[in-house]
Amino acid sequence: MPLGVADSYRYWGEENSVFVKSMKGCTITDSEDRLYVDFRLAYGPIILGYRDNRVDQEVIRTITETGTISGFSTELDSEVVTLVKQMCPNIEKMRFSNSGTEAVIGAVRTARGFTGRDKIVVVEGGFHGLYDEMMWKSDVDNWDSEKDAAPEIKSFGSGIPASTREHLETVPLNDFASIDEVFSRVGRDVAAVVIEPILGNCGSIASSQEYLQKLRDICDINGALLIMDEVKTGFRVAKGGAQELYGIRADLTTYAKAIGNGYPVAAFGGRADVMDVINFSESGVIHGGTYTANMIALSAAKATLTILNETNAYTTINKAGADIQNALSRVFDKHGIEHKFAGPDSMFGVHFGSAVPQNYRDWKKTNSDLYTEFAHRLIANGVMLEPDSREPWFICEAHKSIDMEWLESMADKSMAETLSARTR
Repeated sequence: MPLGVADSYRYWGEENSVFVKSMKGCTITDSEDRLYVDFRLAYGPIILGYRDNRVDQEVIRTITETGTISGFSTELDSEVVTLVKQMCPNIEKMRFSNSGTEAVIGAVRTARGFTGRDKIVVVEGGFHGLYDEMMWKSDVDNWDSEKDAAPEIKSFGSGIPASTREHLETVPLNDFASIDEVFSRVGRDVAAVVIEPILGNCGSIASSQEYLQKLRDICDINGALLIMDEVKTGFRVAKGGAQELYGIRADLTTYAKAIGNGYPVAAFGGRADVMDVINFSESGVIHGGTYTANMIALSAAKATLTILNETNAYTTINKAGADIQNALSRVFDKHGIEHKFAGPDSMFGVHFGSAVPQNYRDWKKTNSDLYTEFAHRLIANGVMLEPDSREPWFICEAHKSIDMEWLESMADKSMAETLSARTR
């Protein structure tokens, strides 16, 4: 395999790439039998805990009693759609897919089919999957705010045709002037605005209530659609996702990650009139996939959503997240580290600085180098996380069992080691 791994983001260098032997609850054990309390959670899908018996037993029952895939519809299709609709009133009709990337592709294609327009507006710091059109980013890492008015827009590496940039517009989060400028210039060509309401790949920096309402209003005025990418926030931050927290509904929404507690299942949906452009007419949008709505994925989704909908799992998850933030805050205060948390308790970001970033460009002003050094020390001391402050700390129900005193002591030890190394 290139780089020796199956996913480029799993490559942490020749000496540091992690190979996992087993997972259970909120812990992972690597190939050298080192145990970690995990706050990475596979980039967010694990909402209950690894190998949750309630979910796994439902999957096993489905496999043994029914099968895995037939190429036809099953009763599970409607059962899971019904569960999603109960939890997410923004969903009138929906379709399944196999990944967040596929869900975004389906939603964007549907928006273009409904509006007859091509342009898509995305927000800096958002991540919408690894397909060509969405693999253009604001290069904040190499941006000099004193010399350049805005970061350069660059592709995620090579192999991305320049033509895929043609219909993409990029704006900073929570910046009213920028979104007004785009719509005044090309508003009649905009099919949709695509946004993660809480930036799952940028330290959980959140849209302000006013900004999300601005997007809702400007889309309505200009006949564009609002697509909320809830691949990370959906079924994680609340039963109804971020839209429940904000009280603002999207025209289309994408889901993945927590919907199946780690099993590969995703979906997109929204307004019935918009989704109804998916049909076999000459002007219709085509959507499908051999593995779409397979029995393994849907049985996992049914079990996971039932637990989230009918138990106090969210209360447990949010309490664990709040307790962890309090422990970290005591450590940072002890060592004189200015810090702010961003986002909800179930997927919070940690930012070293005096203010909560309001967009990706503000993240550039935080002390991300200190965070990375601290994170690597945490990993060495048995606390697994992504060593990049753009990735949140993910919390699952199983984190209720962790020893908070141990976690605080490991954070204290890690920060002391980090600061000591900096003074040598």
